[in-house]
Amino acid sequence: MTSPARPLSGLTALVGVLGDPVRHSLSPAMHNAALRELGLDWAYLALPTPATALATVLTALEALDCRGLNVTLPHKQAVAALAAELSPLAERLGAVNTLVRRPQGGWYGTNTDVEGFLTPLRTPDPQRWRGGQALVLGCGGSARAVVAGLAELGLARLTVVGRDGQRLRTFLADCGAWAEGLTGLAWGAPESSLGEAPLAEALASADLVVNTTPVGMASTGDPTAVERLPLTPAELERLRPGCTVYDLIYTPRPTTLLRRATDQGCHGIDGLEMLVHQGAAALRLWSGLSEVPVDAMRRAALAALTGALA
Repeated sequence: MTSPARPLSGLTALVGVLGDPVRHSLSPAMHNAALRELGLDWAYLALPTPATALATVLTALEALDCRGLNVTLPHKQAVAALAAELSPLAERLGAVNTLVRRPQGGWYGTNTDVEGFLTPLRTPDPQRWRGGQALVLGCGGSARAVVAGLAELGLARLTVVGRDGQRLRTFLADCGAWAEGLTGLAWGAPESSLGEAPLAEALASADLVVNTTPVGMASTGDPTAVERLPLTPAELERLRPGCTVYDLIYTPRPTTLLRRATDQGCHGIDGLEMLVHQGAAALRLWSGLSEVPVDAMRRAALAALTGALA
């Protein structure tokens, strides 16, 4: 049963999420549900922040004794440059999604996206990925957190597929030093001597496929967007039954990619679990608590998502 809302008071502390745009975020519903369960006199708000005001907003929120912040697009890299201190992971990725107040002043920047991404893959048996093969679709900012997570699973091979050759080369150069077994594959690469495209070969041998692209995301401006796929129907057919397909998108739920993949015997995971668990990890950092109400966060996020799609 959900705890009743706590009235705001002169002692209510602020936490929130910075982004532009950010009004659509599920994080306020998710975090405020957790704060009620915990009995914390905090309020979590979506804080629209244009890039030109980012440094000013961070300084102001520190002065207002804000207890912690999430950071979403397009500020994850810019915030890393503004933090007084970075975790080793955030420094390696060059991206921050969580800010924690430092007692000596300034913000400590870290990245809980990796933990959020990994949580559903570690249940029930994290060892099942050891020696396997993973394929990551896309080479943008989200793909960096995904690759950092996959590097911890003991995979024998990790392939990133990108459409932009220069971005893919930069990605591999940045991540190759710490992601063992990382290789790149250009989308639309010519067929091999055996007559099959390299992507089709990689899909056929993959134990895990992760979509980090926005292809297939619900868009209020384009009702047909949800039917689009990051893979062609022929490429999808190359997936083996039992392969896990992880789509970072969670609108619609399920995405067309996950629906098609599960129809042919694959296991599907969407991005809502990543959202919930990265948020829970951030809340543990802000509050100093080892346990936070993950189930309440998931229920609230689902309720908000259902309402947004109604």
